[in-house]
Amino acid sequence: MLRNRFLWLACLTLLAFPLSLRAQTTTGTVRGYVKDQNGAPVADAQVQARNTETGVQRSTTTRADGSYVLPGLVPATYELTARHIGFGPQRRQVTVPIGATLAVDFPLQAGAVELQAVTVVAIPTVEMKTSEIATNVTQQQIQQLPSSSRNFLDLAALAPGVTVTEDRINSGAGFRTFSAGAQGANNVNLFIDGASMKNDLTGGGIAGQDASRGNPFPRNAIQEYRVVTQNFKAEYQKASSAIITATTRSGGNRWTGNAFVGYQNKGLLSLDTFQIKDRNANPTGFKKPDYSRVLSGLSAGGPVIRDRLFFFGSYEGNIQNRANTVNITPPTGFAALDTVNLSRFNGSVASPFRETLLFGKLNYAMGNHSSLELSFNNRHETDVRDFGGQVSAQSAVNYRQDIGLGILKHTLFSGPWLNEASVTYERFRRNPSPNNANLPAREFQNGTVTGCCAGIGRIGSFLSIQDFTQKRIGFRDDLTYTGFHAAGDHVFKLGTTVDFLKYDIIKRNDETPHFFYADTIVRGGRTLAFNYRNPYQLNWQYGNPGLNANNSQIGAYIQDDWSITPRLTLNLGVRWDFESHMLNYDYVTPQNVRDTIRLYNSQLQFPIDTLQYFTNGSQRKKFYGAFQPRIGFSYALDRENNTAVFGGWGLFYDRTLFDLSVDEKLKLQRPSYSVQFADPDSTPRAGEVAWNPSYLTTDTATLSPLVAGSPGSLGEVWLISNKAKAPRSTQWNVGIRHAFGTVIASVAYTGVRGYDQLVFNWANFSWRNFGTDSSGCCLGGSPFHGFTNILYTTNSGKTWYDAVQVQLTRPYQRKGNFGWGGGLAYTNATRSLSDVDNPGDQFAFPNVRFIPKHPANDEKSRLVANWIMDVPFAYGIQFSGLVTLGTGIRQDISGRFEQRVPTPGFASDPAWSPSLSQ
Repeated sequence: MLRNRFLWLACLTLLAFPLSLRAQTTTGTVRGYVKDQNGAPVADAQVQARNTETGVQRSTTTRADGSYVLPGLVPATYELTARHIGFGPQRRQVTVPIGATLAVDFPLQAGAVELQAVTVVAIPTVEMKTSEIATNVTQQQIQQLPSSSRNFLDLAALAPGVTVTEDRINSGAGFRTFSAGAQGANNVNLFIDGASMKNDLTGGGIAGQDASRGNPFPRNAIQEYRVVTQNFKAEYQKASSAIITATTRSGGNRWTGNAFVGYQNKGLLSLDTFQIKDRNANPTGFKKPDYSRVLSGLSAGGPVIRDRLFFFGSYEGNIQNRANTVNITPPTGFAALDTVNLSRFNGSVASPFRETLLFGKLNYAMGNHSSLELSFNNRHETDVRDFGGQVSAQSAVNYRQDIGLGILKHTLFSGPWLNEASVTYERFRRNPSPNNANLPAREFQNGTVTGCCAGIGRIGSFLSIQDFTQKRIGFRDDLTYTGFHAAGDHVFKLGTTVDFLKYDIIKRNDETPHFFYADTIVRGGRTLAFNYRNPYQLNWQYGNPGLNANNSQIGAYIQDDWSITPRLTLNLGVRWDFESHMLNYDYVTPQNVRDTIRLYNSQLQFPIDTLQYFTNGSQRKKFYGAFQPRIGFSYALDRENNTAVFGGWGLFYDRTLFDLSVDEKLKLQRPSYSVQFADPDSTPRAGEVAWNPSYLTTDTATLSPLVAGSPGSLGEVWLISNKAKAPRSTQWNVGIRHAFGTVIASVAYTGVRGYDQLVFNWANFSWRNFGTDSSGCCLGGSPFHGFTNILYTTNSGKTWYDAVQVQLTRPYQRKGNFGWGGGLAYTNATRSLSDVDNPGDQFAFPNVRFIPKHPANDEKSRLVANWIMDVPFAYGIQFSGLVTLGTGIRQDISGRFEQRVPTPGFASDPAWSPSLSQ
């Protein structure tokens, strides 16, 4: 209790600061020196930055050594002017990227006294001295680089080491996420105008990207963004892998707008390997699947009150129509099956996807020292899918998502102080449910059922309904102070975040009654002839499907960017994070779980340590130790800052998906029931129920008494360790950058080690034997104990990543009537993981001891090239391109379960581990 009071007091103290630094989550910094013609520092010179679009100005004065710092600049093009009485003023134009610190020096000439600018010089927009491995995606690239889906995540691939899921046409392969290193998408984060878009509940890393082919944010509303894959600073939280920080567009002093429409149909698509195979097998009957996509957008921005109040708004629509082929081939000679007429469900059936993205923003310049910003974003998405083959369109799921984000931000700057405070409201709803509701699911199986068999087809409603809602009210305050000098210049940053979250979760898994039909089945040594006349079994979950929880997330950091000399900068920071309800800290292990496990523990394949996995509501301790030091350096090898070496190291904590702890409760309070029906020609025996056609319903009032009289499961036991940890990673890098004129080249080595990933293991199953192929893989099960399964967690998931990354960048620049820009990003990496099969997994079947360290299924080398160039004498037409080349994804040909084991007792041999094909 005392510790909790201390935490709240600390947070309130941080929030009480009247001024706070604008962290570099969505802004940039310009710093440098003002000197005279002899190289002597010019103190008290005025340096002014004027946003050329809005006219909003910021200014500062130089210190005794001639240095100045202008932090918290909104990414834009600025006119910088340096003035001092007795010197001729000088003006330079610079484009400030998001998250970057640009060095701009002014050599003033003595003699002139008039206060007017006399020189205009363009400044390169690539940051040379940073310890981060980061890539800026500019406004020109967002607007001009081709992307068939217009998903702004696509361009994250411009950063070395980042993998973006491909824009596939078929099924779930098109779900859009990004990842880096050997970690999965769950470990990334996205910041929009400083607001975290982390998905606390389910996978995908970003709210709305769990199994979605949609765009998390309208691309025409993004000003630019920065992809930081290595050693990001202490401002950023809740990610142990890469982050994207994006800033949105704002209106200016003149009205501008754009509109676009893109169209694609099946004539613009090539056949994939499986379609080519189907066409070759049936040249006359093959039909290319239908497909069409229409992308449309509109945006406009301008002044409401010139030099004072600005508006920007955008719309994007994404309409996709796929077609899935249903091919159910029922056996003949069964009158009961003929009446169902399964063939009527066959054919090519539409699978529509719809997404609407809306964004609006107001910027208000309150005065010379403060500004106010209000923005709102809304995303609505539906996706009818998950049918085809032997699953009828009647069984499709409609994957609905709604995400809303509102941000109110106030910025105050005075002298060496800069303050930004923001309030954020976010609502994320994920609601997959049957596209055709209230139809009992009917699954027809072929042959004689002895436990598993080949399916014929399934009709009826989709089996489950899920409804996840995440609401977040967030407060963020950041402080920068540039007035401290000791052994060099310092830029201190201090900030805190406090988020209050509410989770509302409904998981009606197997909500639809699931009836199974077959020709014959084997039950209790008897062969029963059903001939599809009535179902032989009903599976159904019944019970309380929901829960809700409140969570508080608190973070604080301090960062010092210390310029010991004009050529050497150290980045020193530490971050601390705390979460009140990442797991069920107050969970009490039910008595029937305790009694059953104690009774059968010695007979389980993997006995449970009851001291570690049983809790009375106090054994699980909240984690207060998430202190994360982050250090970096950059050193210019020459005075002109053309060559710089850099490096860094950091510790980064992430979080565990709340959905995993949800099932600790829901799997018990909503168990599965199985009803065995007698065949029509026999009298029901013990454990069997005579079939009544009225049972073929979704009516709870009819089904509840039916399952109540049948032997039901006690549910599934999920045991989360009382010692469960938050996932984390350590990252380090070292490299060199060099400017070849306007082209910036960098080479870096990067390393990441991920630890403490939460992994679920099965206590009641183990591999008993291995043969020469998968048919020899047998499960050794524990005696029946009343529960469907018993799972327990370990924090044993680990990842390894080592890479050499090479990058060439030439920002788009125009000289005369011609301009061009481009870049190359090359990655050569090794990725490995243990205790799970693939990055992002949370399950190790049946146990982590069978999944040793092995290569991740990712390609060894990848090259991404991009370019934008003006076409001469073509009236503004530009030619742009984006090319990705790779060595191909590593394929696991044999599989880890297809290895012969020399001794039957291998499970107890700690020295044994199965080998993996490479």
